[in-house]
Parts: sequence; structure tokens; C-alpha cells
Amino acid sequence: MNPFQFYFPTTLKSGNGLVRQAGALLKPHVRKKLLVVTDEGLMASGVMEGFFASLTESEISYEVFSGVEPNPTTDVLERAVAFLKNHDCDSVIGVGGGSSIDTAKGVAAMATNPGNILDYEGYDKLLHPPLPVFAIPTTSGTGSECTASTVFTNTKTLFKTVIISPALFPKLAILDAELTLKLPPSITAATGMDALTHAIESYVSKQANPVSQALALQAIKMICTHLPKAFFAGSDLHAREQMLLGSFLAGVAFAQSKLGNVHAISHTFGGVFNIPHGIANATLLPYVIEYNLAACPELFREIAIAMGEDVDGLSPARAGYKVVEHVMALNKAIGIPANIKDLGVDLDYMPQMVSDSMRSGNVLVNPRLTTAADIERIITHAFHGTHS
Repeated sequence: MNPFQFYFPTTLKSGNGLVRQAGALLKPHVRKKLLVVTDEGLMASGVMEGFFASLTESEISYEVFSGVEPNPTTDVLERAVAFLKNHDCDSVIGVGGGSSIDTAKGVAAMATNPGNILDYEGYDKLLHPPLPVFAIPTTSGTGSECTASTVFTNTKTLFKTVIISPALFPKLAILDAELTLKLPPSITAATGMDALTHAIESYVSKQANPVSQALALQAIKMICTHLPKAFFAGSDLHAREQMLLGSFLAGVAFAQSKLGNVHAISHTFGGVFNIPHGIANATLLPYVIEYNLAACPELFREIAIAMGEDVDGLSPARAGYKVVEHVMALNKAIGIPANIKDLGVDLDYMPQMVSDSMRSGNVLVNPRLTTAADIERIITHAFHGTHS
């Protein structure tokens, strides 16, 4: 076994209705004023009322920045940082999907570091510790509440920049499945497939270790069992709980192992075409699995078993291909397109898509060695919907 390190400093609090105790949980960490980072849709939904009531009850002073957008840009981040400084906040909480939590992490980092967030692309380049950051996810997908990374689209180049630092792990993550009960089926599908992609890519990553793989495999079991239930019966609280925990486990796993070609490519789709991240991942996933299968068929066989597939008597390669078939069937059942053409991807941008994908660190940990020509082939297959 190769040497490895597993570092995870986030405190997890999980339970139904727990958001109504958020103020008491946050009180020891907030000295002066808390900045709540969220989006207008969540503010209008009424989901935040219990959270705000808990802050008031615990006498926590707070301000709200609600300008988060999907696939957050550097421009949004700059506005949020200016808002924090103007209101003299000394801690930050992201409440919402991955975009809100990523923005909260970025605000916490840039409140204490000079320059632009793009100056810190890569691993552990922050000059100063960020402000304390906390997270309450309201979707079951990104895992941002338990990772050390944040992602922003460069407004000028449309490249999705990833900043990774152990200091960006949230100090506290609060999981309350009641917050996810009103998610529409489309968001349930997109975020759920994002979580499944995290788990699968983490499990087969070159940087995976026994601990991250155990978490990833459990996440696969939970998500494949409960995503259809959460999609078709959104009020099923048990399914929502299992999806939220499955997403969390997948996030902890990939925080250790990184991801792979799906994320390397999908980030370009989000940056260039503003395609929702989870939808891009879900649509690409079967094509990337087909590409990777030859490199680690035994690992994909284990994934197939975790998905509930019967692989008795099958070769590792054929058993592994069951994962492709399972993902395709799941995508179809929950309304995910079968090809990226239907997402609005334009092949005229192929040079930029290939270049940006190869720039991603996720390519380096993908289980199968990947060249620019390989990325172009994967994108072409995914565009035309052709399978091997």
C-alpha cells in the first residue's frame, strides 16, 4: 500500500430540523458579525426563515449577501468581498447549493488575502488564513460543505479556476434534510448525479486511498438506492436524508482523492456555455467511464456491485460495463440528456475545451493516462451520443 494522508477538520452536525439550532451551534465561532452568503431564489422560498430566527435567538449579528449566481464568477466574488468589508463581518456562512458555499469560501479567503482569487489557483497558495467559514447545504450534490476547494469562472477567459487549500475546509457543516424537501425534481436530478460522479471518480482516482474508497463506495450505494426515490417522491424525508449524507460522504472522499476526466471536461462546459455543473457531469459520466474502464475493470466491477448490479459469472470488463449501463438508465429515468449536444455544447469551441480540460489537475489523477487527443475523442463521442 502506498503511503497516504487523510485530513478532515470539518465538524459535522446532522439531523432533521437542526437548522433551527444553527444560531446556538455558530455562537461560539462568531465574534462580531456573520455574513450569510446565499441566492435570491432561496431567500424568496422561505426556507431560510428558521435559520434567521435561530441567529436572532442566539443574538448573532448578521448581514445577508444574496447575489450568488450558478457557476459563480470572479465578478460575483468581488461584489461579495466588498459587501463583507463594507459591513465589517468577521465570519462567513454559505447557505444553499455549491455556488453559495463556494462563494462563501472565496469571500473568506479574499477578506484576508491581497490581489485576486485567480492569483491563488492551484494547491495551498493562500498567503494568510481565511476568515472562519461554515456551510449549510440545501442541495444534495456538490459536497462543498466538506471540501477544501472553491471554484470560480474567470469572467474574461471563461476558464473555471480551482483554488484548493486545507484552510478552506468549513469549520462546521450542518446537514438538515428538511431543507431539501422542496427541491424541484430537476435540481434533485442534477445535484444527485453530481454527487454520484464525485463518488465514482473518487473511487477510481490514482490518488484514492482505502479510507476515501470506503467512503466513496458507501456513497455510491446510498445515492443509487435513494436518488430515484428523492426524484419521484420529493417529500420522502428518508430518501432526502440518505442523499444528503451520500453527497457528504462523496465530498469527503474526493477532498482526499481529487476527481478525474468528467470534472476536467465539465468545468469547461460550465465556464464557456454556463451549463449547470451537475447536468454536465451526468451527461459526460458514461462516456468517461467507457474510456477509463480498460485501466481498472476490477474497480468498476466493485462499483457495479455497489449499484446493485448482478455481475456473477461476468468478466471484470463486462461487469464494469454494467456501470455505464446503470448510469445511462438512471440518467434517462430522471431526465438527463443522453448527449452534450442537447446541452448546448458547440464543437466550434473544441480547441478551448480541450486546452482548458488538459489544464485541470483532475486529468493527472484520472485512472487512465489522458492526452489532448483523448479529451477531444471523449467530447466528440459525448456530443454525438456514440458508445463503444
